[in-house]
Amino acid sequence: MAIAVVIVLFLAGCKKKSDDTPIPDTGHIAFKFTHLVDGVPLHQDTFCYVNAAGNHFEIDQLMYFISDVKLHKSDGSIQLIDDWKDIDYVDVNIPSTLMWDVFDPIPIGTYDSISFTFGISEAKNKSFMFVNPPEVNMMWPDVLGGGYHYMMMNGKWIDTLSIPQPFNFHLGIGQLYKHNVIEIDSIYAFVQNYFFVKLPSSAFTIEKDKTRQIEIIMNIDSWFKTPHIYDHNYWGGAIMQNQPAMQIVKENGFDVFTTGLIQ
Repeated sequence: MAIAVVIVLFLAGCKKKSDDTPIPDTGHIAFKFTHLVDGVPLHQDTFCYVNAAGNHFEIDQLMYFISDVKLHKSDGSIQLIDDWKDIDYVDVNIPSTLMWDVFDPIPIGTYDSISFTFGISEAKNKSFMFVNPPEVNMMWPDVLGGGYHYMMMNGKWIDTLSIPQPFNFHLGIGQLYKHNVIEIDSIYAFVQNYFFVKLPSSAFTIEKDKTRQIEIIMNIDSWFKTPHIYDHNYWGGAIMQNQPAMQIVKENGFDVFTTGLIQ
């Protein structure tokens, strides 16, 4: 009997402690995705752009994933956005994907910066985790590493004979081939080409019960010029099985994203 009384009192004490735990004040965050070329909004299906290599080009489609968005504080603490979803799909041809109203409640306070993964990490990039369009259309062939594209940018460029040629500027898992023989049976290793982005000048504050909107800008021209000048005439129209080309794309991604309006 005495033991039962002790247990009841212990449970009551635990419950009281739990009930007394203050609920932190929170607000919300929303991300707006904007796509620029040379500082102006993207115009599709028109040869109005010239990259650093002198290629005249157009863009027809642009789709990509960002994941594992983190909000950083000066004390080293990190708020990971993953309550509802941790992988976000962006498609310039689907307006609803250009705004991400984050489900997670965000503790109030000042945050120093925002970071995220461009693409999907190896641990999470698993085949068949998406079953519905449009995300399912980003599948990366299992024989080439599986999972999903990090990015599909499709368009055309004018080649050295002044003939429009299609390009598939795709980033995903790369492959290493024995003796540089580009055949499925020659693959001996895979390369993870996702990379980490820390948005510059992305400090912000979260206020109680308010939503902070932050604009994430993809500067498309940067894919082709820094630190490597990317020439469509050299790399050709498709790079899915061309790890050296994808490595350049990955390395050029370091300054592709900047922060726009915070409001």
